[in-house]
Amino acid sequence: MLRKVTRLFTIKTRFEAFVLIYALALGATTRGAHYLEQYPGWGGNLLFLACTGAVFLAGAKILDCLRFERAAREAAAAAPAVNPD
Repeated sequence: MLRKVTRLFTIKTRFEAFVLIYALALGATTRGAHYLEQYPGWGGNLLFLACTGAVFLAGAKILDCLRFERAAREAAAAAPAVNPD
C-alpha cells in the first residue's frame, strides 16, 4: 500500500515534469509580486529575479534527473542477467 502512495509522488514523464515546473513558476511569480509590493525598487526586483531564477534551476535539475533515470533503466535492461551460481 505504501508503494502505491509513493508512486503518486514520483515524476515519471516529461509532461508531469513540465506541469510541476509550471506550478513552481506560478508560485514563484506570485511570491515575487509580493516582494515587489513589500520592497519597492532594486531590492524587490532582485528578490523577484531570485524567485524566478530558482525555478529555472529546479526545472533544469528535474529534467536532468528524468533523463538520468531513463538512461539508468535502459542500461539495466540492456545488461545481461548475471547468474551468481
